Amino acid sequence: MSQSQAPAIEFPCDYSLKVIGDQADDFAEVVARIVRAHDPQFDPDSISHQPSRNGRFVSLRLTMRATGEAQLKDLFHALKATGRVHMVV
Repeated sequence: MSQSQAPAIEFPCDYSLKVIGDQADDFAEVVARIVRAHDPQFDPDSISHQPSRNGRFVSLRLTMRATGEAQLKDLFHALKATGRVHMVV
């Protein structure tokens, strides 16, 4: 009996992300700058913000245009390399 594989993403596609980090005035700007470096057409005004209950963290939801797995891996690495991003989902 073989296990079924998860469906592969078909590129290019719209790709939704949730980026979680510490609440800071410039957090969304930092994330937007990184996403734009990987997707020049990304609109930073499309980011939605959701603070945590105690206000310590913020969750940013965004959709970018993904062109391939390498692009996404590079993006995830760049976001984590800031030291400000706790999780990318």
